[in-house]
Amino acid sequence: MEQCATRTVPVLRALLDNLPYTFMIALGAALLWLSAAQAAWRWPAALLYGAYGVAGALWIMLFVCPWCHFYDTRQCPCGYGRIAARLRGRQDPSGFARQFRRHIPVIVPLWIVPLLAGGIALLPHFSAGLLALLTVFAVNSFVVLPLVSRKYGCATCPQKAGCPWMGTCKSTH
Repeated sequence: MEQCATRTVPVLRALLDNLPYTFMIALGAALLWLSAAQAAWRWPAALLYGAYGVAGALWIMLFVCPWCHFYDTRQCPCGYGRIAARLRGRQDPSGFARQFRRHIPVIVPLWIVPLLAGGIALLPHFSAGLLALLTVFAVNSFVVLPLVSRKYGCATCPQKAGCPWMGTCKSTH
């Protein structure tokens, strides 16, 4: 297996790498809140979605990060590895791809639920503001977040050769 160059990821870079995910959670909560304009469940739905976003990140830290070669190091592009080390012990890195494939579906609803709620709310009562928020959510979640991950965070990850998301490590020389 080809090794990519190792490096230390500065804390600011790790924070920047997490901005699209954080923005997705904030936009998704706003979409759920706006989609239920007059419903009593608008606040609980928005708050539960936000909590699910935080829980999703913790889930990855608990069930994927401990299998990563860069668990408890400053080489993790998103910085989760350092937090994961405080939550759970190291696991066998040879299981990383299996764990990644098994646990990523847990967070997939974070991309789908706001789209469904916003789309359903637009059907009976069109709202330009809701449509704009839905569009911003979709662009951030399906364009910006994956692009930042692939081109910024994952592109320089030393483990990308064995990652199901990135595929093989390509030499930049």
